[in-house]
Parts: sequence; C-alpha cells; structure tokens
Amino acid sequence: MDEKLKSIPHLPGSYQMYNKDGIIIYVGKAKDLNKRVNSYFNREHTGKTKKMVAEIADFEYIVASSELEAFLLEFNLIKKYDPKYNILLRDDKSYPYIEYVRSTYPELKVSRYLNIRKKDKKMLFGPYPNAYAAKRIVNLINRLYPLKKCHTLGKNLCLYYHINECLGYCVKDKIDQAKIDAMESDILAFLRGNDKIIKDKIMEKINLYNEQLNFEASQELKNELEYIKVINEKQKMEFHDFVNRDVINYTFAKGFLSIEIFFIRNGRLLGHHSDIIEACDDESEILDNYVYKFYLKHEIPKEILVPDGINIELLSALVATNFVVPKIGDKKALLDLVKRNSKINLDNNYERVSKEILKTSDANDELRKLLNMDYLYRIESYDNSNLFGSFSVSGMVVYKDGKPSKNDYRKYKISVDKNDDYHTMQEVLRRRFKEGSDPTDFPDLIIVDGGKNQINAVKEVLEELGLDIKLCGLKKDNHHNTESLLNSDLEEITIDKHSNLFHYLTQIQDEVHRFSITYHRMLRGKGMYESVLDNIPGLGKVNRIKLLNHFKTITKIEKASLEELKTVVNIKLANTIYDYFHNDMK
Repeated sequence: MDEKLKSIPHLPGSYQMYNKDGIIIYVGKAKDLNKRVNSYFNREHTGKTKKMVAEIADFEYIVASSELEAFLLEFNLIKKYDPKYNILLRDDKSYPYIEYVRSTYPELKVSRYLNIRKKDKKMLFGPYPNAYAAKRIVNLINRLYPLKKCHTLGKNLCLYYHINECLGYCVKDKIDQAKIDAMESDILAFLRGNDKIIKDKIMEKINLYNEQLNFEASQELKNELEYIKVINEKQKMEFHDFVNRDVINYTFAKGFLSIEIFFIRNGRLLGHHSDIIEACDDESEILDNYVYKFYLKHEIPKEILVPDGINIELLSALVATNFVVPKIGDKKALLDLVKRNSKINLDNNYERVSKEILKTSDANDELRKLLNMDYLYRIESYDNSNLFGSFSVSGMVVYKDGKPSKNDYRKYKISVDKNDDYHTMQEVLRRRFKEGSDPTDFPDLIIVDGGKNQINAVKEVLEELGLDIKLCGLKKDNHHNTESLLNSDLEEITIDKHSNLFHYLTQIQDEVHRFSITYHRMLRGKGMYESVLDNIPGLGKVNRIKLLNHFKTITKIEKASLEELKTVVNIKLANTIYDYFHNDMK
C-alpha cells in the first residue's frame, strides 16, 4: 500500500476506495490525486471518515485532463456504483413551484420537477418553502381570475363559468382573447413581485361581496389579503434590483456539514433549504458536489452568492449562472446571515442527527455483526398481501446503510390465484433475480416477514439460481409483534426489544407491510375494478350482467347487503359474492 501511495501522480482525477471484498465503498475527486488520497492514510480522522478508512483495503484512480473532467467522472462513477459512503448524489425532495401554463388555455398549478432544464422554457415561480404556501396562492388567483379550472374540457359550460370564475374554454366561441391577455399580464406581474395588482383585485371582490351581503366570502378574501401582507412584510429584503438569486453558506463542525440556501425572488426571501450531512470528505469537495447536485433538480437563478471555499470556476462550468463571492456591503451581510442560520441549525439538531445515525447506520452495523457478515449495505425486505386469495401482490422495500431507498422499491402483481404464501414468495424472488438482472444491484441481505415458511421458500429459489445472498426472517409472537430473528438455518436469535437494532428491524417490517398493503388497496380500489367480477369464483357472464343491470356499478355491488344480493342471484352465489367483498384483508 505504501509504495502504491507514493506512486500516485500529482494530477487531477477520480479515486475509488475498495473494501476487502472488492466492493467500491467511496468515490472521490481531486485536483491533486497524490495529496488527496494520501490524506486518508497519514492523519487522524473522526466520525464517518474514520469508519470508512477502517474499511479501505485497496484503492484505484483514474487520471483526468482537468478538474472539471475529474468532477464529471466522479459523478458518473457514483451513479454507476452507488458507493456506501457517498451520500450526496442520492435522490432527495424537490420543491414546489407555481407554474403558469399557456399552451392552449391559461392555467395555474403547483408543480414539482425532478429535473429543471432551461431549454424546457417552463414559466416557473418559486421554489416555495412548502406546498401549502404555493397551493394557497394558486387557489387565490383561481378565485380572482377566470382561468381554466378543469383538467379535461367538458362538452357543456360548468358552474365555474356561471359564477364568473371561468371564461368557458370548453366552448370555443366563448373565449375572449383580450380578457385572457389582460389577466395573464396581471397574474405574471404578481408572481414577479407586483403585489398591488392582486391587492386591488381582492379589494374589488370584497366590495362586491359586501354589496351582495355575502359577508362570509368577503371575510375569506380579507383573510387572504392579510396573509399576503404578513408574508410580504416578513420576506422583504434590502434588495431593490428584483434579481432572482440564491445565497449559499455553511458551517463545518463535529464531523458534520450544515448547508443553508436562501431563495431570494424579486427582492423577497421566498424560502430556504437546510441540510446536515455527516462528512466523509473535506468541506470544499462536499460543497462542490452538493451545489452541482442541487441545481440539477431546482431552478437556476440569475445569481448565486457563495462564500470563499466554493470552487466557483468549476461550478460556473457546470451550472449556467453567475457565482459571486461578496466581500462587503448588503450582499456580504446577507451571506453572513445565511452562515449564522447554518450554525444555528447544526447546534439545534446535532443531538437529533447523532441519534438518527445510531438508529440507522449503527443499527445496520449491529445487524451485520449479529449475522456474522463481513459487509452489509443493501437490504431488501418482502411482504405479501391478498384478499380472499385474490389481488395477490408483493412489495419489496430497500434499505441502504440503514436508510430507506424509495427509488429502489418494487411492486409485484402475483399470478398465483390462491392464498399461497410459499409460492407467492418464490414467484417474486424468481422475477426479482431473473436472468439479465444487474448483479451489482443485488442485496447483501434479504429479510422476509413470514418466518420459517418464507425462509424455506426463499432458500429454495436462491439455491436454484445459484445466488449467495444472506437471508433472515422475523418471527412474531401470538400478538403478531416481532419477537426475534431467524437466520437462514432457522436458528432463533433473541434481540433486546429496547435496542436500536430491534427498532430498526421493526421499522423495516412496518415499511414493507405499509408498502405492499398500499399497492394492494390501489389495485383493488382503482386499477382492477373493471375486472373484479371476473375474479369471483362461480360468477359467470349471465349473472355478472344481472348484477350490473340491477346495481349499475361495481361499488354498489360491493356495498350491497347479503339480502340485496339474494334478490338478484341464488343464495350460494350471493354468499360467495358477499364474502369476496367483505373478508378482511390479509
């Protein structure tokens, strides 16, 4: 290792850290590969970095022609290998925007986008701090202006047209283009910061409602007017150039990086984004990655204020905007305010974040040791659900380093007709690990929720497919509560019910059950109603027609009493239909 470290060139590139099983556990980039890689082995580390270094058995590196090329190489390798200690490039939440749509008819809606690209030319306003604020503004504007309200156009004029909240877009000759242009001008001006237009419009409506003695509607609009005033008073900043800008600053302490981003839109603080990350790299490397990732998903403002330490040359080549490092004046004061917020956020949440680590990655590590595993990163857990032997489904949830990875969840609609838990589990496993599946996405551990029966079912399939994947199950007591862990040899392992590991396993169990039940209800309630009668044993075509002619809808058949069903079909079939709809869901 020492000779290999000495031979690393002083050039930009990406490095990959491997554990003793040859698995990539971390990918990084460096302006100087030699200095960066050696820094892991020639100094003391704390927290997550110390834990990672203890796992490193080997490393590789790829030399790049520039720092930018090294950054993009690192980004692509992380996407490909999803290393255990790279946490920044996993999916996180997107913020709500107000979107103005003018394709055929004007419409205002709340939108979230996983990726926002300039070339899409969407008219987006935000991001808003929460969906409630965005929806409240959209609802208010829809009340004040006759925008299109319906998702699809009907054949006749609806109530909105008759109460003057729609121009009647479903009847083309009713559209007044001049009115559309005028209200579009008002709405866009308001969303860009001109409050006076909407305030005047609200007062106009309030006076109209007062004249009509409709004091309830009048009071509702007064509340909306007060809401706008309060929000604007709180959000007013000292900028009058109306430039859309973000302000980014951070605090690095105790092995954690606290990042804060303020969204300034039209001179107002519209909202903010906070994040606390357990660091495995130096702060500058983390910040570069974080900012780049953030603006892959969010609207890019005209200007971004950042502190010293962020590589603005690199980021300017990746994010199409103007990065500014203010030294004096109002912008520097705002940058300092964001810094103060990041420190307060870390101080207030350090204990909570530390405890969450104990409950997640540390509990995951405890499970690894309990099952005598050398490596445990990806866990897959399965649960089956059915109703009276029909609508059989299975859900798979994925946990990575102790945390749910919801983009990796999968749903399975089962072809097994009867309530057969054993073969249901086998069908799911064969489909999950079918030929052509990517082995790099296979789990280190499978957890099943059905005890010995499901463990035996899974073992049979894993042996059949030649897969060496660790397996365990959760044994329940007479009250259906988790009692202990069963390993693949069906040996019982007792777990302290007050431990972080017990709570961790219970969380996985609850999550996979919730996921499978939700899918089951969705199929039963929506997607499969049109064929539900076909699945009732003994119900033929003639009797199906009788039922539909009498009750008109599937929902009414489901809600019918046994006596009502007997008036349409024979007693035996009526009992079968009633039991089908009213048996408890597994």
